[in-house]
Amino acid sequence: MARTSPASKAYRILREAALGYPEAAEDSPWGDPVMKVRGKIFLFLSVDADGLSVTAKLPQTSGIALMLPNVEPTGYNLGRSGWVSGTFETQSEPPMKMLRAWIDESYRSVAPKKLLARLDGAPAPKAAAKAPVRARKVKR
Repeated sequence: MARTSPASKAYRILREAALGYPEAAEDSPWGDPVMKVRGKIFLFLSVDADGLSVTAKLPQTSGIALMLPNVEPTGYNLGRSGWVSGTFETQSEPPMKMLRAWIDESYRSVAPKKLLARLDGAPAPKAAAKAPVRARKVKR
């Protein structure tokens, strides 16, 4: 029986966590899986023989994340917008608590406010009710 690598196990856990967010969906526009919310990507996630790769939008904590030796700004000029990419070796235990925090921050930076309200347990904002139209008096 083949043993599952820590990177493969982490991939499954992180994928499930990402898909647990309101209206999150998986897509593969370039071959590798991405997680989207209402058509906007919030996470790139893949695993292969080299290990686990996670790319997330971190507008608040990208500076902290970039201090890690295995994290760098994402290419294609996405790094300027707070996107970071981290790689974690196949046989090492990825920092799951940190990666879940990355998923959360990334989702929150992309998702619409209505979904964030739902995520936080608050009732979704109701559409503003239109005031009834009153008939005007015509001056004669």
